[in-house]
Amino acid sequence: MKAIGVAQAKKEIRLVDHPEPKLSAPDEVKLRMLDIGVCGTDKEICAFQYGTPPAGGEYIVLGHESLGEVVEVGKAVSRVKPGDLVVPTVRRPCPHASCASCRHDRQDFCFTGDFTERGIKQQHGYMTEFVVDREKYMNPVPRALRDVAVLVEPLTIAEKALIQVWDVQERLPWTVAAGKGEGHRAVVLGAGPVGLLGAMALLARGFKTFVYSLEPEDSLQASLSKSIGASYVSAKTSNVEQLGSTVGNIDLVYEATGAAPVAFELLKVLGTNGVYVFTGVPGRKGPISVDADLLMRNLVLKNQIVFGTVNAGRDAFEASVKDLGLFAQRWPTPLRSLITNRYPLEGYADVLLGRPGGIKNVFSLDGRR
Repeated sequence: MKAIGVAQAKKEIRLVDHPEPKLSAPDEVKLRMLDIGVCGTDKEICAFQYGTPPAGGEYIVLGHESLGEVVEVGKAVSRVKPGDLVVPTVRRPCPHASCASCRHDRQDFCFTGDFTERGIKQQHGYMTEFVVDREKYMNPVPRALRDVAVLVEPLTIAEKALIQVWDVQERLPWTVAAGKGEGHRAVVLGAGPVGLLGAMALLARGFKTFVYSLEPEDSLQASLSKSIGASYVSAKTSNVEQLGSTVGNIDLVYEATGAAPVAFELLKVLGTNGVYVFTGVPGRKGPISVDADLLMRNLVLKNQIVFGTVNAGRDAFEASVKDLGLFAQRWPTPLRSLITNRYPLEGYADVLLGRPGGIKNVFSLDGRR
């Protein structure tokens, strides 16, 4: 079958003839892949910055944002059946008995770092025609979400972040009791798919939401932000101090750029009792200068919290599916507009090595364009 493979040792990206997988255990599920999203991680793997093939393999099949249709199930499978749509999780647990996170099926909090990840680290991904995996990693999706369900995985970044935010903000019981986001202000840093999906999640929870990004006020990103009810502020015309004056007390920052300089600048204007969530992973560039005294003073005197989050567990995937259904009802056109282009696998060079533009580009294997 066809697959997009990245051979790190040879520095090659090519369409490969990959063996079609077969069921080998009673709890396994075979999927026909429908959509596979392209993100910054895929681009970085294609730039040979990281990405590890399975043991003994020459290449790794790319892709971790996916939607598949169940075509075959093992005899022990009970949660899904042929014809169901599912989004698989990405990370698989490490083998160490001492890792409490992985032993409790929370490999997104793995202690050892010896986890594997489909399409990223030591396990083939989803940019191919068929995939076999265990039922426990399947997340069912209603067929009504067929056209946008490939957005489930990138939305889990925001969902996991918000789950942790509300665990943290139980320190302010009046905030939680007041209905979560109502009356609070959030800033989303970045207007890519992760940022815009995060803005939708925040708006759905009642936050007054501002999107702060590099694109100008007349950009597609600005238009989409405004169409869902967020305020858009361009970094081309407003610095972070001006942003802080516009927003007022910033209760929550959801960082979705991986751009360290602007991320730490924005940390300076985080409000009293505020929470700052880092989700981006910057490339290896030179060190930056930060006003450490100011940041430390604010963290202490303003009761601030800063944390990072990566990957997601089943709770975040389930929340993502639920929220995506809500978004589809509330913002149907903006949600569909996040998926800018659909390509066949044969178009991999333009998508992965070129600059196709838009917001979210997707490989579609069922002929949708």
